Order: sequence, then structure tokens, then C-alpha cells
Amino acid sequence: MKQDLLVCISALSGLAGLTGCGQAQKQEAPNLKRPNVIFIYSDDLGIGDLSCYGATKISTPNIDKLAAQGVQFTNAYATSATSTPSRYGMLTGCYPWRKENTGIAPGNSELIIDTTCVTLADVFHEAGYHTGAVGKWHLGLGPVGGTNFNGLIKPNTQSIGFDYEFIIPATVDRVPCVFVENGRVAGLDPSDPITVSYDHKVGDWPTGEENPELVKLKPSQGHNNTIINGIPRIGWMTGGKSALWNDEEIADVITEKAKNFICSSTDKPFFLYMGTQDVHVPRIPHPRFAGKSGLGTRGDVILQLDWTIGEIMNTLDSLGIADNTLFIFTSDNGPVIDDGYQDQAREMLNGHTPMGIYRGGKYSLYEAGTRVPFIVRWPAAIQQPCKQQGLFSQIDVFASLAEIMEMPLAKGVAPDSHARSQALIGKDQSDREYVVEQNLNNTLAIIQGEWKYLQPSDKPALEFWTKTELGNAPEPQLYNLRKDPTEKENVASQNPEKVKELATLLDKVIASK
Repeated sequence: MKQDLLVCISALSGLAGLTGCGQAQKQEAPNLKRPNVIFIYSDDLGIGDLSCYGATKISTPNIDKLAAQGVQFTNAYATSATSTPSRYGMLTGCYPWRKENTGIAPGNSELIIDTTCVTLADVFHEAGYHTGAVGKWHLGLGPVGGTNFNGLIKPNTQSIGFDYEFIIPATVDRVPCVFVENGRVAGLDPSDPITVSYDHKVGDWPTGEENPELVKLKPSQGHNNTIINGIPRIGWMTGGKSALWNDEEIADVITEKAKNFICSSTDKPFFLYMGTQDVHVPRIPHPRFAGKSGLGTRGDVILQLDWTIGEIMNTLDSLGIADNTLFIFTSDNGPVIDDGYQDQAREMLNGHTPMGIYRGGKYSLYEAGTRVPFIVRWPAAIQQPCKQQGLFSQIDVFASLAEIMEMPLAKGVAPDSHARSQALIGKDQSDREYVVEQNLNNTLAIIQGEWKYLQPSDKPALEFWTKTELGNAPEPQLYNLRKDPTEKENVASQNPEKVKELATLLDKVIASK
């Protein structure tokens, strides 16, 4: 057990007073038990991609139902505009830009979270919960120096608080294209060992660069290394043929593993951390969804994602545990349209706007980079579903869940996470004091009230491949998000005192902890 994990773990007597959205507690409100907790990260999903957030070209009925039964946040942010750092921040309660090696991880990265760090999974595990990690991981596995995928992979997620794991090591566009279950590659034939490299070609498997005639999904940029299932990936691998995933079946496989985990957790409460591969590239929908959206494969995998959420909701209903399950659904960062493959995502938008009204997208410091959908359902506590308009950050999920569980955290645990359980369930509509955002280049921005300040930066203005505006500029940027949510007019020169105030606040945050 990690030393001084919690100050204490106490009964949840105070939870009976938690009700949703500022409504007075009804006398018949039940005495709440410790809730099961499900946290689902979708991948590269935009705030404009869901019908409950205003999308008109696509329908997401299951996610809409989740929102209609809970709290739908309109002003929530991921910590970062890319996958690995957002996940790091949520699970550790520590801003990822404070730590080295928290950028986009290769598929053979070592475990990025230090095993001495107290994670959110550790907190639940210590409280007697059954803990599981299913789906996309992208926080590395194994020791410093790289991962050997041919034996027991240690450290793994079980080294940082999870009892069970069934994970995609990195992303679906990166090798190795295998699942890892409890520290071992699922279905691996020992006589066909896996070799992975991100520096040079290994083995004799064809690559997109050398054998473009074997490619069924052509790269638009970058993705031209080892071909798996007709799709060229980032990185090279050979071996492990019996363990390779089928891209069309990934959503089915990880959804079934998540459902099995829930069904196996009948003797104690559970915490499930689930990462979907949707809607990240390569976008390969199951035949059930192919061609059904009218928006190309990107739209099809949004339908597939909605199905996944529906399957988890139906499982909770079938077990009779939906009322006392706290279900959080969100995205790790904002959307991207062309992110490496010629899948006609841009050509087939048909008026769909993944970024909503916002500027930028994945990788960016502008709003579409980190302003994300965020939905919380917990029927036993949220008795009046509503919209949550207060400023909220995913960095606060850690401390807020600990507060709901009445598990005070030891000093130094989740140092940047603020306990905001009342905001999480919609009862407190006030803004967080500030929200810090991070882009691909580790440039930071801070939002306080209606104002947003972006640090000056000498980094590139555009992401090289996608041409997304990164928000980097040599001069300070200041936007009034209430008057100008699309960040069209930099008003820094007209408001030098506000620039100074927010720059000082950001410097204070950087220097703290």
C-alpha cells in the first residue's frame, strides 16, 4: 500500500445531503451508498459532435439520454489538447506540464505515471473498490528503456491501482496493434515474439512507404510504417500475428470487456476507467455502422461510440445498479478532421461542425482544443437534471470524486485537483477560480471569468500536418470569451492591466505545488 494514501476513509453519511442542480433535497431522498463510478474518455470527440450539444447532422440518442438524465456541462475543459497529457492529469490530479515525458507517447513507451504516485485508481482501490482499466491507455507500459511485449509486462496499470486491465497500449494508429490483459499480450503465441521500434524498421512486414499497393486506407501524412489489416501505422512491428486486433471489431471487444468487468463486480462497488478508440484515426467502423451516418467513416464511428455508451447504460439497467452508479462521459481533447488518413472526413462533413463555434481543434490552445463535452449522471444524487454552466476542469475529477466518497487526501496527493463535488453533480453553478489549458507545444493559457490569456510563444503557429492553429504567437493574446467566444479579436493591447493580472496569476500557478 502506498504510504499515507488517504488521511482517512469514512462512511458516506454526508452524501444524503447531495442533490442535483441547486434543488432542495426531497424528504424521500434515499440514504446513498458509495456509488459505483464509471469514467469514459472518448477520443478526439468535439463539443459539436453530439446532438445533445447542438449537432444537427448526426444523432447520438444514447449520449443524449445520458445528458437528459444528469448534468450536461457547457463550460468544461480537458487539461490538454492531446491525449496522453489529458489522461495523465485526470488520473494523477497533477498538471501534466509539470512533469517531463507526458507528451504524446509512442506505443513502446515506459509507464509514464510513477508507481509511487497515488492515482485515482489507488484511492478507489484503497477504499475497497474493484478497479478496472479497459480500452485505450496511452500512458505507457513497462520499465524505462522500452516495453518487452513477450512476457509479463511490469509495471502496468495494476502497479498504479487497477485490479484488472484490458487495454490498447497506445492509440489505434500506433504499433503494437494488440491488446494487453493483466500484463500480458492477449492471444500471443510465444513462438512468434513481438518486436516493436519507433526508430527503424524491424522484421520484413510490409510498410505503407515501401508497399503502397497493399494499403486499403491511404495515409494523408505520416502514417506510412508497418501495415496491419491493410492500414499503415506509426512505428514498426513484427511478430505476434495471432494477437493482432481486427480494427472493425475493436469497439465490440472493449465494450464486451467493460460489460464483463461490471458484471463481475457484484460483491463490492467498482471503478471503471474506460477509453474508447472512437473517434480517433484510423476510423474503421464495424459493418453495423459503416455508411450509416451520411458523414463518412468519422460520422460512422460517432454512431459506434454512441452504441458503446448505450451498451454500458443497458448493462447497468439490467443489473439494477444504474441509480447508484456515477457515470462520467467526456473527451480527452478537442476534434480533428484529417489526422493522418485519406478517409474523406473533411469532404463528407456535409455541414457538420465538430468544433462547434470554436476556434482551433485538437493540438490547439484555442477553445476547440480543450473545451469538451462533459456529462455526469448519478440518478440517486442528481434528482433534477440540468445544464451546468460553471467553469470546470477535468483536473478536478480526482479530488471531487474523493470528496463524494468522503476520502480526504493526504498532502501532496492530486496537488492541482480541487474538490468540487457540488459542481460535479450540478448543485454549484459557480465558476472554478481559473482553468489552465495546454497545447501540443506546452504553451499555456489561463481562463478566469470571461477572460482568457495565452502565453507568448515562439513555437509554430500551425501544427505541421493538420494545419490546425496552435495558438502560439510571439505577443500576448487576450480574449473576452463572453463577448467573443470564437476568439477572433485579440484585445491584449486595449487591456494591458488584465494581461498583467492574468499573466501574474498563471506564473503563480506554474510556480505553485
